[in-house]
Amino acid sequence: MTENEDNAEDLKRNGNNNSSANSMRKPIDLDDVLINELGQFGWFQFKNIILVSIPIIMSAFMNEYIFSAAAIPHRCQIPECGEVGKDFELQPEWILNAVPETNSGGLSSCERYEPLGTNGSLNFCPADLFNRHNVIACDRFVYAKNNSVVYDFDLGCQEWMRAFAGTLSSIGTVLVLPITGYFSDRFGRRVALVVNSFNFGLFATIRAFSTNYTMYLVLYFLQTCLGAGVYTSAYIFATELVGPKYRVLTGAICPSMVAVGLMILGSVAWATESWRTMTLALNVPCFLIISYYWFLGESVRWLLSKQKYSQARNALENVAKTNKTKISQESMEALLRPKAETTVHPKGGRNLISAVLRSPILLRRVCTTPFWWIATTLVYYGLSINSTSLSSTMYLNFILTCGIEIPGNFATVLILDRIGRKPTLSGGYFLSAACNFLFVILPKNFTVVRLLIYLLGKFGISIVVTSLYIYTSELYPTEYRHSLMGFSSMIGRIGSISAPLTPALAVYWESTPFVMFGGMGLLAGLLVLTQPETRGTKLPDTLAEAEALGTVSK
Repeated sequence: MTENEDNAEDLKRNGNNNSSANSMRKPIDLDDVLINELGQFGWFQFKNIILVSIPIIMSAFMNEYIFSAAAIPHRCQIPECGEVGKDFELQPEWILNAVPETNSGGLSSCERYEPLGTNGSLNFCPADLFNRHNVIACDRFVYAKNNSVVYDFDLGCQEWMRAFAGTLSSIGTVLVLPITGYFSDRFGRRVALVVNSFNFGLFATIRAFSTNYTMYLVLYFLQTCLGAGVYTSAYIFATELVGPKYRVLTGAICPSMVAVGLMILGSVAWATESWRTMTLALNVPCFLIISYYWFLGESVRWLLSKQKYSQARNALENVAKTNKTKISQESMEALLRPKAETTVHPKGGRNLISAVLRSPILLRRVCTTPFWWIATTLVYYGLSINSTSLSSTMYLNFILTCGIEIPGNFATVLILDRIGRKPTLSGGYFLSAACNFLFVILPKNFTVVRLLIYLLGKFGISIVVTSLYIYTSELYPTEYRHSLMGFSSMIGRIGSISAPLTPALAVYWESTPFVMFGGMGLLAGLLVLTQPETRGTKLPDTLAEAEALGTVSK
């Protein structure tokens, strides 16, 4: 081989090596540009979070059924003594002549003594007007308050029907996910946010004029089924353009804004006398979010994924201008360059179901993580809903129970990376469970202590809510992570659907909901201890890496 041929061969070899190195170099993505050039959390991201915080706060108003369909004290109407209608004194002097007492010493809500056919008056209703040896069910009721659908639609002693409003609302929040997902991916994050906000406000406004309970339920279902995607749409806006360093913090800010919304809900319910007025006051402002279509920029990640490169360029330049940074021409061209379509096939061609069944470790996790989600949503929503029955100060109890979530969310940010996932998650479950059990055994006259224990239990489950998503995602391999996370979340909705029905269980024994919350939290905390610690480990990409978690050095 001649010298020239040797040189040519060297140049060719070097060229191939350079080409190989270039091909192996990690392509520039948006996270790289945020970290190195645009800024992970600048004025643009701050402004975005402020803007989307408003619809996130409003999304909490879907829980308005806690007050609009609240249980109110009631008893049988006694027409023999001049009661014709629902608005009479709940406990007149003669009431024990006509209505029996319960075992706890209160008035029976659903039973009365059989009338003998003679009449008295509001001022004179003696015991000899009734057969006190025979108790019959009520057919009409007298109510202590008129600020609930229970009064308007005469739902006395129909506790399961009353509680069904919350369950139907939760079912709607499940069905809205694929609908919002389609709109968000097809038409953009901004359109999804605006459409959901419009539907949310529209159906709630119409619901305020319901003429019967069926109409109220149908409109509530439509409101959540077609509008509850407000939160997920706004959450994506808040997190998509924040750098990796600040995503945990942003993940704590968003649920904290929901807690603020719930506190506003409690305050408005406290300040208004009618549930119809409350519904309008909370939901009519949702129509203001329609204006976001004109002054909230579209998600940069969505624009890039849809190859809308002209709009993406303008958006990136706007981010750089607002953050007072610059994006290099090389980075801009790399982001605006069409990406080659790649399809990743699981190793060995295994599909998800066969992979789970063939891996005992993965199968145990698939059986464990959904229970965490069920327990978390049941306890989290259950404690909020049942807080209104703690004492006569139902509105203050609710506001405090929701407000305690905020320190719980930010406590997670402080401890999750310091003490680890397992101690944080199991500790949150055990704390909440212990508080629920203690709440049951504390005497009722310990009002302040019981409230503090109740709030501490909500604080514990708030820590779980914030850390659960992170820990669950770290247990599954990349090739199956999205599907298995979605499966856990979907099964977890059983808890949120069941939570509104738990107050109805108190009819049989008033501590039933809290024993249930404590038991679920205790079992979930124990199940957390069966899984490996993931703090400091890289996300597993393959099934083998996921199976090796906790067994290899970091």
